Amino acid sequence: MITATQLPFGLLLLAAIWAGAQNQLAGGGSFITLPALMLTGMDARAANITSTVALFPGQVAGGWMGRAHASGTASLSLRALIGLSLIGGVIGAVLLLLTPSDVFARMVPWLVLFATVAFAWGSFFRKPVAEGEEAKPLGTMAAGTIQLGIAIYGGYFGGGIGFLMLAALALSRVPVRAAASTKNVLAGVMNLTAVLIFLGSGQVHWLAMVVAMVGALSGSWLGAHMLARVNERALRFVVVAIGIALTIALFRVS
Repeated sequence: MITATQLPFGLLLLAAIWAGAQNQLAGGGSFITLPALMLTGMDARAANITSTVALFPGQVAGGWMGRAHASGTASLSLRALIGLSLIGGVIGAVLLLLTPSDVFARMVPWLVLFATVAFAWGSFFRKPVAEGEEAKPLGTMAAGTIQLGIAIYGGYFGGGIGFLMLAALALSRVPVRAAASTKNVLAGVMNLTAVLIFLGSGQVHWLAMVVAMVGALSGSWLGAHMLARVNERALRFVVVAIGIALTIALFRVS
C-alpha cells in the first residue's frame, strides 16, 4: 500500500521519466521536474538546485553523443565558447546560492514565464539558418557577451537555455546541425560548473535527486528510441502548454 509520504516520490519518478524523454524529444524537461520536486516538500530554490543536478547526467550524454558536430562561430572558437560557459555557469550558481529562498520563490514565476516564452519562440517562430547561408555574423564582443549572459542564466535557473543558445548561434550564422550539437555541448559545460558548486552547497536533497536522476536517465533512453515515432511539433505544443499552466499556478501561489 502506498503511503502519503511515498506518493510524492512515486510521482517524482514518473515526472522525471517524462522529463528525460521530453529533453531527448523536444527539450523543456525542467518544466516537469521543478514542480514535481516542490511537491516533495522542498522550497523553489532547493528544487531548482536538485533538478539541475538530477538532469545533468542526461545532458552530458546528449553533449557527448553529438560532440563531433559541435563547432565555434565565425568570431569565437569552440574552446572560447566552452570557457565562457564555464565562467557563466559558476557566476550563475553562486548568484543562486546567494539569493534568499523566499526571494527566489517570488522570482520563479517570472523565470518560468521567460523560459516558456523562449521555448515557444525557439519552437515556432525562430527562423533557422539554412546550410551554406551567407550573412554577416555577430562580432566577437557581441557573441561572447551573449554566450556569457546565457551561461549565467543557465547556472542560475536554466529553463530555455537550449533555445537561447540556438538563437545566439543562429545570429552567428552557425548551420542548424552544428548549432544543435554545439548547444548540447555548451549546456553540459555550463551546468558542470553549477553542479560542482551545488554538490558542495548542502542544498541538494539527495533522495529526491537520486529518484529524479534514475527517472530522467530512463526517460532519456526511452526518448531516444521514440525520436522517429513522436510528432515533435505536437510535443512542443505540450511543453508550451505545461509552461503556461505552471506559470499561472506559480503566480497564483506566490
